[in-house]
Amino acid sequence: MLIARVIGTVVAPVQHPAYDGQKLLLIRPESPEGETAGATLLAIDRAQAGVGDRVLVVDEGSSARFLLEDDLAPVKTTIVGVIDEIELRGQRIYLAGEDR
Repeated sequence: MLIARVIGTVVAPVQHPAYDGQKLLLIRPESPEGETAGATLLAIDRAQAGVGDRVLVVDEGSSARFLLEDDLAPVKTTIVGVIDEIELRGQRIYLAGEDR
């Protein structure tokens, strides 16, 4: 599982049927402290996230396909939660809404 920041949206009028009705978001992996920690990814949103949100991400195909209930779907990355707060070593390092 990853922590990431939603940085944009994607609209694809022509796509694989597995993506029909799914919201697609661009995400950038981050460390718990908010530093960039990887390349930008495209993810299916299953948590009603929005641009600017920090999110929990599953970046593994079989887990993503399980969430879609489609064993043949060509998916890998799925947003599964929106983060409200991160505490690390007894210190709160992130609180939703404080860093926007």
